[in-house]
Amino acid sequence: MTTLVFGHKAPDTDSTGSPLIWAWYLSEVRGEPAEARLLGAPNTEAAFVAERWGFDLPPVLDDVEDGQPCVVVDTNNPAELPANINGADLRSIIDHHKLTGGIETKGPIDITIRPLACTATIMHEMMGEKAAGMPEGIKGLMLSCILSDTLEFRSPTTTPVDRALAEKLAAELGISIPDYAGEMFAAKSDVSAFSEAELLRMDSKEYEVGGTRLRVSVLETTAPASVLGRKDALMAAMPAVAEEDGADEVMLFVVDILNEEATLLVPNDRVKEIAEASFDTTVEGDTVVLPGIMSRKKQIIPALRT
Repeated sequence: MTTLVFGHKAPDTDSTGSPLIWAWYLSEVRGEPAEARLLGAPNTEAAFVAERWGFDLPPVLDDVEDGQPCVVVDTNNPAELPANINGADLRSIIDHHKLTGGIETKGPIDITIRPLACTATIMHEMMGEKAAGMPEGIKGLMLSCILSDTLEFRSPTTTPVDRALAEKLAAELGISIPDYAGEMFAAKSDVSAFSEAELLRMDSKEYEVGGTRLRVSVLETTAPASVLGRKDALMAAMPAVAEEDGADEVMLFVVDILNEEATLLVPNDRVKEIAEASFDTTVEGDTVVLPGIMSRKKQIIPALRT
């Protein structure tokens, strides 16, 4: 039976590229039939990367059937996975986020969680000498995942391992990292075709702090004005998105990749209180700029307080 490989809901470049990478490895190297899947429409950067390296976007998976062999990558949080994940035959997890808990399996599985910036970097380590056989397209996906997750090495999640691998892959592919990263970030920054609700869900995680259920959304861009110009409409859409998604509040951080800062939209007093308690700042008005804040995983989620 074919193994399905997928990442988290609201797939970014790592959760789009890594399933394609690992499905290739399982099928072509280990001889185990595998196919990549997505848990939703990918963001514009991920779609650009797939096309750039000659891949069709994987089909979208709504749920998994009982007993379906699968591999989960780039998450271990059941809230970000299909509803029936505990009924599937989960074979392994490959991730770089904190251990969440809540997944139950039918037997022992292989779990690899390493403190690196990118799932694709972990996969390269797991492949060992077999990584030398990666075709150009797989190398391109791997490079793209690393550049995306590290924001071209600007993110504090970046490790020397991630950077060294990206530079090695770029050299093998004959690619300039600054030029290619610029193309990726330009694709990510074009959000004109998306509704406010879609933007709020495009790159988001569920998180609870002090009894308040949050949808913590991040939009990484080289053109923050294009998002902040829609500030009023985005804040007007937040209550309906929160209600539909079972959250109390939506917190949207617009990350300015080039200036290395985030702007948080502050639609009400509860978000204002969370912002001031979490980031040692004073909020005046409906936005607050947070210098140096680039990473939800390392700087936003761990800081959240009420």
